[in-house]
Amino acid sequence: MIDRNFDLIKEKVYNNIRLSKDDALYLFKSDDLLSIGGLADFKNFQVNGNKAYYIVNIHINYTNICVNRCAFCAFYRKGKEIDAYTMNVEEIIEYIKADYPTNNFKEVHIVGGLHPSLPYYFYVNMIRRIKKEFPSLLIQAFTAVEIDYLSEISGLSVGEVLLDLKENGLDSLPGGGAEIFNFAIRKRLCPQKISGDRWIQIHKTAHNLGIPSNASMLYGVKESYEDRVNHLGDIRLAQDESAGFKSFIPFAFQPKNTAVKNSGLTSGYDDLKMIAVSRLFLDNFKHIKTFFVNLGINLAQVSLSFGADDFDGTLVNEKISHDAGSVNPARLSVKNVKRIIEETGKIPTERDTLYNIVFN
Repeated sequence: MIDRNFDLIKEKVYNNIRLSKDDALYLFKSDDLLSIGGLADFKNFQVNGNKAYYIVNIHINYTNICVNRCAFCAFYRKGKEIDAYTMNVEEIIEYIKADYPTNNFKEVHIVGGLHPSLPYYFYVNMIRRIKKEFPSLLIQAFTAVEIDYLSEISGLSVGEVLLDLKENGLDSLPGGGAEIFNFAIRKRLCPQKISGDRWIQIHKTAHNLGIPSNASMLYGVKESYEDRVNHLGDIRLAQDESAGFKSFIPFAFQPKNTAVKNSGLTSGYDDLKMIAVSRLFLDNFKHIKTFFVNLGINLAQVSLSFGADDFDGTLVNEKISHDAGSVNPARLSVKNVKRIIEETGKIPTERDTLYNIVFN
C-alpha cells in the first residue's frame, strides 16, 4: 500500500517540482519497486518520449598498467605481469581499422590506466592520429582521473590539458572515475585516486571549455543510501552550474578478481531501483544509461521501463568490467541492440556521442 510520502513525491514529479534529498532517500528505502519504477517510466516518457537510444561504438583500453592500486579494480597491472600491456598509437589505429569497415562506428571510447612512463605527447598524438585517420568518429576519451594525471606529468593546468586535447580532436569526456564520493569509502577503495570534489571540478572545467561529458556512480561497494543520495546531489548541483553532463551512468560493482573482500553482486531489485531513483532525482539530466555489461542483457532491457532511456552501445571489446568478472557479452550487434529495445515497446534510436540522432 502506498503511503502519503509516496503520494507527495508523485505529486512533485507530475508537477515538475524538484525532489529533495529526503525524497530520494525515502525512495531508496521503500520496498515498492513497481510504483517507483512506474513513476520513473512516466518521467522518462515526459523527457524522451518512446525513444530508447543506442550508439555504435568501440572501446579502447590502451593500457592496463597503472600507478594506482584501487581495491575495486581487476583491470590494473603493475607492469611486469605476463598480461600487462600497452598499445602504441599505430596499434590503436590498426585496432580501429580492423572493425571499422563492417561496423561503421560513430564513437571511439578510450580509457586506460595511469601509466608510469608514457609521455604527455603520447596522449595528444593518439587523439590527433585517430581524428586524422577517422575524421567522422567522435572521440570520447580520458576520465577525470586521467586528465588530472596528464596535468601532473605535463606541468600544465587541467584547463590547458583539456584545450590541448580538444584542439587535437577530443570531443567528450567519459564519466568514469567518479566511483562513490563518500570520503571514507574512497579512502578504503581508492586512496590514491583524486577526490570527488576534484572529479567534479575537472568536469566543470571541461564544460566551461565546451567539452561535454558523462557522470557516473559506482554502487554496491557497501555504501549507504545516504552516500548514494549525496553523490547524486553533488552531480545534480554541478549540472545546475555548468550544464555539460550528457548522461548519468550507474555502474553496478563487479567484485570478481578484485581486492574487495566479502562483497557480492548487486541484486536486480537494487539495480532497477538505482536507475529509477536516478531518473527521478536527476531532473536536469536528459539521459540515464543502463550498462548491460554489468547488469546483463535481460535486466538492462527491463531497466528501459524503469527510467533508463539509453542502452549505451555495441561496446566492441570492453575490457575493464570483463576483467572484474562480467560474463555478459563484450559486444553486441546493432541488430541485437535494436531487437532488445523493440521488445520493450520502445523505438530504437541511434545517436552519436553528443546525442544527435543518426539517420541511416
